[in-house]
Amino acid sequence: MKIVLAQQNYHIGNFEENLKKIIDAIHRAKEEKADLIVFSELSICGYPPRDFLEFEDFIGKCYEGIDIVKEHTQNIGVIVGSPMRNPEIEGKDLFNAAWLLYQKEVKGVAHKTCLPTYDVFDEYRYFEPGYQWNTIDFKGKKIALTICEDIWNLGDNPLYRICPMDELIKQHPDLMINISASPFDYDHDEDRKEVIRRNVLKYKLPMIYCNAIGSQTEVVFDGGSLVFDANGNIIKELKYFEEDFAMVDFVNDWSKMPNNNSLNYQPSATSFDKEMRVAKINDPDKIIDYLTAENNICQIHDALILGVRDYFSKMGFSKAILGSSGGIDSAVTLALACEALGKENVRAVLMPSPYSTSHSVSDAEQLSKNLGNDYDIIPIKNIYDSFLSALKPVFNDLPFSIAEENIQSRTRGNLLMAIANKFGYILLNTSNKSELATGYGTLYGDMAGGLSVLGDVYKMQVYALAKYINRDGEVIPKNIISKEPSAELRPDQKDSDSLPAYNILDKVLYQYIEKRQGPKEIIAMGIEEALVKRILKLVNTNEYKRNQFCPIIRVSCKAFSVGRRVPIVGKYLS
Repeated sequence: MKIVLAQQNYHIGNFEENLKKIIDAIHRAKEEKADLIVFSELSICGYPPRDFLEFEDFIGKCYEGIDIVKEHTQNIGVIVGSPMRNPEIEGKDLFNAAWLLYQKEVKGVAHKTCLPTYDVFDEYRYFEPGYQWNTIDFKGKKIALTICEDIWNLGDNPLYRICPMDELIKQHPDLMINISASPFDYDHDEDRKEVIRRNVLKYKLPMIYCNAIGSQTEVVFDGGSLVFDANGNIIKELKYFEEDFAMVDFVNDWSKMPNNNSLNYQPSATSFDKEMRVAKINDPDKIIDYLTAENNICQIHDALILGVRDYFSKMGFSKAILGSSGGIDSAVTLALACEALGKENVRAVLMPSPYSTSHSVSDAEQLSKNLGNDYDIIPIKNIYDSFLSALKPVFNDLPFSIAEENIQSRTRGNLLMAIANKFGYILLNTSNKSELATGYGTLYGDMAGGLSVLGDVYKMQVYALAKYINRDGEVIPKNIISKEPSAELRPDQKDSDSLPAYNILDKVLYQYIEKRQGPKEIIAMGIEEALVKRILKLVNTNEYKRNQFCPIIRVSCKAFSVGRRVPIVGKYLS
């Protein structure tokens, strides 16, 4: 039996485009004499549709999509994902379903049982868990068909009470197929492989695993679809961060598969319980090394490129603008934007203040010359002085403070938004995760933007990204990477005046945000108690700022925005 995996990038609610991709892949699979083609979770409508699922019109279009795909299933089986109405009055109105279509008919449907509600997921808000489990017969073989989270309920501390495969295995299936929309984070691909491998070894069956690809606002799906044989070997691994199409040809003995350059995957020593959903590093001395490891940085780079590119293309935007300060954050953002959108579609604006150093302007100019993007220089001194003059009667000769600093930042935000409005640009925000965590930013100033590129990237990772961007030659000037970071909003200002050293700060933030460690555990790592308490207080008291921030491209297991929900007015650790 020949089975095709179609790893495709869908657009939520764009039924016409999604169906075109699906049908084109079906016809290609037919040309290659495939028996069955497998698509990813909720492929008809795109994942995650969220509250679109509450509209009957949206569900109706999903059903229309199924009917359209059915007409193309003559002599080929097709597995697609789409919502399905629940015929029972009790419970939620919908199932998250995998449909097997063949000979223009629905031959079988599987309902997702394990509905995640952690991090970016909120599936139990919309779907009823599956409560019946049956294999599906296809061409003389029994398929155990599951959806994404259904295969993750392993380990000593399972998250769900039911494991669908424990029920399906009683019917003696020949093959497991899982359709998925498993989001990217830089720790997740190895976990994913290990979960699939453990299923394969537990049930002694091969598995086809088809994952989603593409970015949906904040959430990036990295693909990497897999085929495992019953012995736990990877037979096929599809591309990451790209669409892909691949076929596997099963031999008669379903415990083995043809070894098409098998990767002979070796499992990592991952603990498969709830803790696997956060990063695995436990040695505090190695945290920064882990965060900036080349493999992680390479993946983060590719995820951010996909995130920017898809956000613009799916929203119908083409041109980006950003403030270029001569600092590391704006430099990395600019380089990524030029790679994602093309240098001709990116505009940088240099806005020196009275406190900007000369090298900040020259460094930013050199960066744009290296990248080849358009740039403007708009000094803000006159505008800043006008604000101070207008406010002088109210400020009443009080000493220089954060008020004057923020006027400069908000002036820059106004200029950027004015140019964006005039010429149809989307403003890219350049704040990093360390700054967002501690509130080191100005609302309506440097926190303005339509999309945050680095909001889930710690400062130490930003430096590592800059070095990665320069891997084949100097793109980001060395002086931008080597100089001490500064907001340059007052004389001789340095980030270190307001924040701890980033190699210490990022270590504490990672333990608190990603690993959800409390102050006692972090202090036990050997970090000064007063410093830990100060950092955690900064994080919790600045939630109000992050709540007003733009969408952040998610690359970690716990990003700000939709995946992290804490009270703005909470008193905990503040």
